[in-house]
Amino acid sequence: MKKYLMGAVAALALMSGSARAETIGVAMSLFDDNWLTVLRHGMEDYGKTLDGVEIQMEDGQGDIAKQQSQVENFIASGVDAIIIMLVDADSGAAISKTAAAAGVPLIFVNNAPSNVDSLPDKQAFVGSNEEQAGTLETETVCKSLGGKGSVVILQGQLGTTGQRGRTKATHDVLARPECSDIKVLDEQTANWMRTPALDLVSNWLSAGLEFDAVIANNDEMALGAIQALKAAGRSMDSVVVAGVDATQDALTAMQAGDLDVTVFQNAVGQGKGAIDAALKIARGETVEKKTYIPFELVTPENVADYATKN
Repeated sequence: MKKYLMGAVAALALMSGSARAETIGVAMSLFDDNWLTVLRHGMEDYGKTLDGVEIQMEDGQGDIAKQQSQVENFIASGVDAIIIMLVDADSGAAISKTAAAAGVPLIFVNNAPSNVDSLPDKQAFVGSNEEQAGTLETETVCKSLGGKGSVVILQGQLGTTGQRGRTKATHDVLARPECSDIKVLDEQTANWMRTPALDLVSNWLSAGLEFDAVIANNDEMALGAIQALKAAGRSMDSVVVAGVDATQDALTAMQAGDLDVTVFQNAVGQGKGAIDAALKIARGETVEKKTYIPFELVTPENVADYATKN
C-alpha cells in the first residue's frame, strides 16, 4: 500500500511538472496611445480570465527595429504564440517570415501587414476594415456640409493600414457626385497624436487657411484640432470635426458639443479575437486568415450608447 501511494504521488508530481502555462508574447507598436492602451489592457484583462494562459507585453516605442528584436526574443524564449500590433505595415512581411521559419504561431492585430493576403500557415490577421471607418466618417461630414465646402485631412502615421485605408476612403467618398463640391485644402500626417495635430492645425490657421471641416484619421488628432481651433477663437459651431476610435476623451468632447463625428473601433473585441486565434493555432486548430470586427458610427444622437465601450 505504501509503495502504491508513493507511486501515485510521484505520478502526480510528474504530471504537474509537465503542465505549464501557455505563453503569448504581445508586441505592441506603442504603449503611449489612448486607443492602443484600451487594446493592450483588453488583452491583459482577457488573459487573466483564461486558466493557464500567460500574457507577456512589450512596447515597441514606435521603433521597427526594436519591435523586430522583441519578436526574435519571444521566439528564443519559447513562447507558444505571438500577437503583434505592427509599428509599420511594411515591416510585417519580414516579421511574418521570421515567425514562419521558427514555426511559431503569429497573429497580426489591428494593423494588417503588407502580406496580409498571402500569410503562411499558423498566421492570421484580426482587426477591422480601415476603409469602412474612413467611409462612415467622411459620409457623415459630407452630409453635415451639404456636399459643399472645404476640408483639411489629418493623417495617422504614414505606412500604417489605418492611415492608408481611412485616407483612401475619405478621398473616395469626396469623389462621389454628392460630395464632389467639397475641396481638400491640405492633408498632412500628425502621427496619430494630439499635440502634433494641434501644432499642424495652428499652423494652417496662422497661414490663413479657411476650412469648414477637419477629417482626422483618429480621435487624438481630432482633439488636437479642436484645441487649435478654440485657441484661435474659432466657434466650434462653424466647423465640423471628425475622428475615429470613440475613445473616452472623444466621447466627452462630443457630449460637450466640440466633436461632431467619431467611429467606434472595438479595441476589446480585437484583443479578445487575437488571443483566441493565437491559442487555437497553438493548439493545432484552424482559424480564418482574416477576421474583421465592424466599425460603428457614433454621433451626438447615439453617443450615450458608447459611453463605456472603449
